[in-house]
Amino acid sequence: MPAGSGAEAGRPDPDALLRAAAQEGRGRLKIFLGAAPGVGKTYEMLSEGAARKRDGVDVVIGVVETHGRAETEALIRGHEIIQRRDVPYEGRTLREMDIDAILARRPRLALVDELAHTNAPGSRHPKRYQDVGELLAAGIDVYSTVNIQHVESLNDIVASFTRVRVRETVPDSILEMAEIEVVDIPPDELIDRLKAGKVYLPAEATRALGHFFSKSNLSALRELALRRAAQAVDARMLDDVRALGLGGTWAGSDRIVVAISELPGCDALVRAAKRVADGLRGPWTAVFIETPRAAHFTDEQHARVAATMTLATQLGGAVATVPAENVVTGIQSVLVDLRATQLVLGKSNRSRWFELWHGSVVDKLVRDTPDVTVHVLPMPASTPARQRVRRRSGGWGTPAGYAITTAMVAAVTGLATALFQILNLGNVALLYLLPVMAAASFFGLRTGLYAGIASTLAYNFFFLPPTGTLTISNPENLVSVFVLLGIAIATSQLTARVRAQADLATTSARTNATLAGFLRQIAGVNDLDIAAQMICDDVRRLLDVQVVLLGRTDGSELEILAASDSAYRLDTMDNAAASWAFDTGSPAGKGSGTLAASEWLFQPMKAGERVLGVLGVASEKAGSPVRADQLPLLSSLIDQSALVLERLRLQTEMRDVDVVRTRDRLRAALLSSVSHDLRTPLTAVIAAAAQLHHGATPELIGTIESEAQRLNRFVANLLDMARVEAGALKLNVEAIDLSDAVTSAAHDARRALEGHGVRLDVPPDLPLVRADPQLLHHCLLNLLDNAGRYGEPGTEVVIEGRNRFGELRLAVLDHGPGLPPGRESEVFETFKRLEGSDRAIGGTGLGLAIVKAFAEAMGMIVEATNRPDGSGAAFALVFPPALIVREITTESAS
Repeated sequence: MPAGSGAEAGRPDPDALLRAAAQEGRGRLKIFLGAAPGVGKTYEMLSEGAARKRDGVDVVIGVVETHGRAETEALIRGHEIIQRRDVPYEGRTLREMDIDAILARRPRLALVDELAHTNAPGSRHPKRYQDVGELLAAGIDVYSTVNIQHVESLNDIVASFTRVRVRETVPDSILEMAEIEVVDIPPDELIDRLKAGKVYLPAEATRALGHFFSKSNLSALRELALRRAAQAVDARMLDDVRALGLGGTWAGSDRIVVAISELPGCDALVRAAKRVADGLRGPWTAVFIETPRAAHFTDEQHARVAATMTLATQLGGAVATVPAENVVTGIQSVLVDLRATQLVLGKSNRSRWFELWHGSVVDKLVRDTPDVTVHVLPMPASTPARQRVRRRSGGWGTPAGYAITTAMVAAVTGLATALFQILNLGNVALLYLLPVMAAASFFGLRTGLYAGIASTLAYNFFFLPPTGTLTISNPENLVSVFVLLGIAIATSQLTARVRAQADLATTSARTNATLAGFLRQIAGVNDLDIAAQMICDDVRRLLDVQVVLLGRTDGSELEILAASDSAYRLDTMDNAAASWAFDTGSPAGKGSGTLAASEWLFQPMKAGERVLGVLGVASEKAGSPVRADQLPLLSSLIDQSALVLERLRLQTEMRDVDVVRTRDRLRAALLSSVSHDLRTPLTAVIAAAAQLHHGATPELIGTIESEAQRLNRFVANLLDMARVEAGALKLNVEAIDLSDAVTSAAHDARRALEGHGVRLDVPPDLPLVRADPQLLHHCLLNLLDNAGRYGEPGTEVVIEGRNRFGELRLAVLDHGPGLPPGRESEVFETFKRLEGSDRAIGGTGLGLAIVKAFAEAMGMIVEATNRPDGSGAAFALVFPPALIVREITTESAS
């Protein structure tokens, strides 16, 4: 949650309430977190599971790895175990947790060991924590175990000192949603267990003691586990506090905030906050409070804020820009939202007159935030004179504002003079509040004060006796003048404050609308090149900067995917900065701490720990690439763009996976067909050929011919399906008479239809259709072959043509057991043969798939249904109106 967006004091946070509501109906996850293998995580999980079972809870074991430890195996005996399922893989059989069996059993609690485990290929989910997520969604509580080195965010840190990088990791989000119980034993005790053979076999234990299980490594891992558990507990505690709308800091652990500004020396504040955070071992955030005064910052001041926030990011802190009416209100809202316990801020050397007039930010924060420890560091004595002049000129208004205000006071004076005969002095004084409110609303506080003084003088000069002078004869009128001046000043301040708040609200609404519009535009894009170009164009439009998007499409060098101007070229320094940002996942280039000589600032586009690309921005005026007040918007745009790129990447991977799966399925089915279905006609041909040595007979010759033709059809079907899969079909469309097409197909399929009567019910007055004659012939042959193979012997096969409601249907009907209800469309799947139907007899399962592919290529629709009287199946080719020839032209007739 961005700083400053949290709930008001005493009011529940809507985001926290939504997260709590999302957990309703879901199971609860408890993770037993250990520093290293052998600390007793599984033992503790089984022990607590046994305690829950004794309390009457329905507990089952989904999967537990005992690793041959006798004490762990003894705890298993009292539990119901869900048998694992067998997964064949590369000639072996792997055993994985049976998630479907657990869901069908629906226990109250499931014990699932080794949360970071990678499932065998072919499983529903690649990772076990995804299986656990499905169990939780079904309302089943889960106990699980994980070691600290398997936590995604700590993977690199653990590898840096253990020299061992684990490949199986668990996202931090899993730990954040779980209850954490740390299973901890001292390093010396764990080493003793290792030497005793209670963790690994003796040979493995000796090798482990010299590498991973050194005392220094175990101490560091133990500290990481305790710290990560404390962070998880603190995060859950804050979420509960926000959901309940409770006040206070709830300082279970220290949380540090450092307030930065446009003044020199803020980098020292950030470094001091980093030292405080390291000493307290707590998270820290650098916050810039964006007040209306920020609109008058110079380029140098914007650059200084940006550099300070970049430094905070490099030092490991979070950054936030919070719009607020004034600095004190903004900082207080951040402290409340983050439940901060420590505040670091600087105190400039201001004069006593300045503090009396404007007040002291430090004094107000110390007085009004008693629950926060405030660290105050001295800042430089003064800012450069040039900056003071610019800030003063911007704060005192514009000449046009004063001129318009003077004109408004004069207009009110003229109006009051014209109406003076019907107005008393009190009403005239009220009229002068109009220019005061208008000036403060449109031109700011100081212009409003000028309007108040000018209105008071005009009221005195023109309407208070003696008129024409600035003297006042009646003491009551003197009171009126001072009251008018006071009301004018108060009205100016209130109006200016309302204007500032409205400006902040407008800025926030504009930013939210910008982000929503940006995401709405690119969310529906499914092409990487189009999405990349839209990202560059939108960022250019929103921030008025040059934009370039780089990525690696083939895993080699970075290349430009899109740019807001195709003429942009990156030099050697720019390419080096972009490559560094992509490889490290940190900003590089101008305004950062790395390769700052580049004219571009390159920001990595990350989804999780994966860097998907690099977005580069540069100013057309050779200044800072992005102003400090634009950095949060740029970060949000980059985050949303990264989500879109990640979605496109996953879609591409899923398409590739589907292609590979389809290819593997086709390959396996083809091998099965070749080894079984093609062997039958080959065996018949070989046997008949062997009999030729004893003399040829018409029966033998007929057998050889029919089986050879059958074999030829199988091979033709395989070749046709290969053409379909390769997209190599070429159409030669012409006008076709269906009567001729049906007669030709029935003649060529006479051997397949042997033993069946054939009735052609195709009226001669059917209109011509547009189709490829060869492909249509193949479709009819396969449908007739299917009817001859699966129809009952001696029954009739009917070819029926009908033209109704502008739609022409050509159907092949057989007499057989028909198709399973509700599964009719499955017969058109490649290598599919439905069990328990007339499609279960031998064959490659390619014929009907080829019919569907050829028909769709020609624009037809193919349907499979049971006959209305239930006496068999009916397969129909449907010619839509677009394929029916209404008028015979010379071209179609030819």
